[in-house]
Amino acid sequence: MAATTSAKKSTSHKKPSTPPSRRWSAKVTTDSTKPSPGLFKKSAKAIADELATKKDSPEGPGQGMRMLNFYENRAGKNLSSERRKTIDHAKQLLHEKVEATRKKSKAS
Repeated sequence: MAATTSAKKSTSHKKPSTPPSRRWSAKVTTDSTKPSPGLFKKSAKAIADELATKKDSPEGPGQGMRMLNFYENRAGKNLSSERRKTIDHAKQLLHEKVEATRKKSKAS
């Protein structure tokens, strides 16, 4: 007699309780700081460099960091592990630029 085991299939994908139209990120419509199309598909260095420019983030690299965090949060589970690593590396590079800006402003 062979023992049979019944394994339950676990569903890892859970339907969000809030409809898409009621999520806070769906209501963000700012035009003042839109990164160029396809920016987040580039290399980590290219992402960090562009988000640190005055063209994309007039308030400086700190604003670029907020945009990068917003993109990562908005992409959520749809972000592949490779892209997530690239985004995380871009965040590290941008963080260095933020720190350099802070040190420069304190020295002045």
